[in-house]
Amino acid sequence: MVMKIYGSVNSTETTRVFAALYEKGLPFEFVPVDMRAGEHKEDHFLALNPFGQVPAFEDGDLKLFESRAITRYIAHKYAEKGTPLVYEGKPMAKVSARVEVKVAQESMESKLQCDFMLDRAADAAVIENMMATVNVWTEVEARQFDPVASKLQRELVHRQMFGVAPDAAVFEENGTELTKVLDIYEARLSQSKYLGCDFFTVADLHHLPALTNLMGTPARTLFDARPKVSAWVANLMARPAWVKVLALRNQY
Repeated sequence: MVMKIYGSVNSTETTRVFAALYEKGLPFEFVPVDMRAGEHKEDHFLALNPFGQVPAFEDGDLKLFESRAITRYIAHKYAEKGTPLVYEGKPMAKVSARVEVKVAQESMESKLQCDFMLDRAADAAVIENMMATVNVWTEVEARQFDPVASKLQRELVHRQMFGVAPDAAVFEENGTELTKVLDIYEARLSQSKYLGCDFFTVADLHHLPALTNLMGTPARTLFDARPKVSAWVANLMARPAWVKVLALRNQY
């Protein structure tokens, strides 16, 4: 049974899930939800997401909501497909490596075998650390970047859609807050190609909808002023999967 995503192409949360699906090369059915007509508050949709927000997601009998939870599910459930979106490690490999090291040391087996097992334990520790770092930057997007980026989108994008001029004071206040976040990003991206590690993960993917919206506003200057951040943004927005998301959005 093909996966289904219920939502709106104008929703940053919905397009975030599209991005994960396209990165994985997974077939899916998009079911548009007419939010202007209040369809997301009707009983049939509330059965999918009791909070009445898009997106909602189905994979067989499994029903999920909250876009970041959905992308992480896709990343882990379909880890062998398409783009690796998380730093996958095998917890049992770490445990068994430590046990084997202990056994080898106690029985005084050959130094070569013991060194090999120690290397396995070290590799497991590296994997564990990388997974933790990716998780940190995934949380940073949700807790540090997105709140201020969302305020700027409401002010600079959504208000203008309804013919309302943006409030300069709101832009200045939130622009200052975003500057603080981007300064930290600039430092991080001076050490790593992407936020979580040296390859693209959900920590980067989750930024894409907001980045795309803000690039067409005065907020773009805040990104362009930071070379590492600017290059990172350009890299993300050029990804073939995201180009497909934008093409899908333009169909509606």
